[in-house]
Amino acid sequence: MQESQPSPAIRTGRPVISATGLYTPPDSITNEELVASFNAFVDRHNAANPEAEPLAYSSVEFIEKASGIKARHVMSKAPILDPDIMCPRLPERANDELSVMAEIGVAAARQALERAGREAKDVDAVLCAASNMQRAYPAMAIEIQQALGIEGFGFDMNVACSSATFGIQTAADYIRAGNAKSVLVVSPEITSGHLNWRDRDSHFIFGDVATAVLVEDAAIAPAQHWEILGTKLKTVFSNNIRNNFGFLNRAAPEGEGKADKLFVQEGRKVFKEVVPMVAQMILDEAARLGIDPESLRRLWLHQANAGMNRLIAHKVLGHEANEDESPTVLDTYGNTSSAGSIIAFHQHSDDLAAGDTGLICSFGAGYSAGTVFVRKMG
Repeated sequence: MQESQPSPAIRTGRPVISATGLYTPPDSITNEELVASFNAFVDRHNAANPEAEPLAYSSVEFIEKASGIKARHVMSKAPILDPDIMCPRLPERANDELSVMAEIGVAAARQALERAGREAKDVDAVLCAASNMQRAYPAMAIEIQQALGIEGFGFDMNVACSSATFGIQTAADYIRAGNAKSVLVVSPEITSGHLNWRDRDSHFIFGDVATAVLVEDAAIAPAQHWEILGTKLKTVFSNNIRNNFGFLNRAAPEGEGKADKLFVQEGRKVFKEVVPMVAQMILDEAARLGIDPESLRRLWLHQANAGMNRLIAHKVLGHEANEDESPTVLDTYGNTSSAGSIIAFHQHSDDLAAGDTGLICSFGAGYSAGTVFVRKMG
C-alpha cells in the first residue's frame, strides 16, 4: 500500500500596493468649449424640428453646479466638439496593431513598473479592469500582457465604476493565496465612447484616461509602499445607471431605443441611494478592521460628483472634509469611471508620512462599491 504524501505547504502573502501609473490624453475639453458645441447642436436641432418641444441649452454654470467638473481629457477632441458628429472618432486598427485601449493601458502600466523598479519578468498576471471593453475577445488584459512581455496570465473584469477596486481585491487575493507575487491592475477608461454628448443632463460627465496599480507581496515590495489593511466589495442591482450596448444589440436603429445604447442614468436617484450605502459600507469595514474612521488621513474617493464626495466624506470623517483630506481630480479629469479614485491616489499620496492610513473607494453602476484601506509604509 502506497503511503500518502503530505500536501505541500501553501505560501501565503501579504498584499501591498507597490506603485501606480497614469496615462493622461494630451487633449482636454473645457466646459466653455463643450457648451459652445452643445448649444450649436441645440440650435440646429430646434431649427430642423420646429414642431417638436425645443431642446434646452447647456451652460458652464449648470455643469459646474451639477457635477463640479470644469474640464475633461479625451482621446478624440475635434469630432466630439463638431456639432455634426459629437462623439469620438478613433480609426479602427488592423488586428496585428496594438488596440487603443491596450496602448494607453500599457503606457500607465509601464509607469507603474518604473516607479516600483520592476521589469516585466517580475509580474505574474495582468487584470484589465474597466467599465467598457472595446471588444469581447481576445481579452484586453492578454493583449496588454503580450505588449509588456509578461509571462503568466491575464483576464478582463467589468464592474463599471468599481472595476479598479474590484481588481485590487482580486489581485490581493491572489497574493494572499500564494498564487502570484506581483499583479498589475490596469484600467484604460475611454469613457467618451459610451457617453451621449447630445444629452443635456449627462453630456459633460465623462473623460478618458488610463491607470495602473501594481499589487505585490510585501516580501518583494520596494521599501516605500502601501500596506493593504483590508478590502470590501458590495453590489446591489439597480437600473438607475445603465448602458445597453453589446454584441446582441450593437446595431441600434436611429430614433426609438438608440439612446439607451449609451450611458443613461437617473442622477437624483443615484445620489439619494448610493451616498448612504457607500458611507455605511466604509464605516462598517473600518469597524471590522479596528480603524477609527475619523483618524483616516486621506480619502481617495470615486471622482463622479463633487456633492456625493462631500457628503460621504462628512459621514466618514465626522466633519466637512477639506481638499487635503479628500482631494479632487474631478474638476480637470471629469468622471473617468473606475480610474477616478486611482488618479486621486496617484496624484495625492506621496506627501503622506509613514504610518498614515487612508481609503481608496469607488462606487457606481451596478450598484457596485469597493473599499481599499491602506497604510503608508517606509
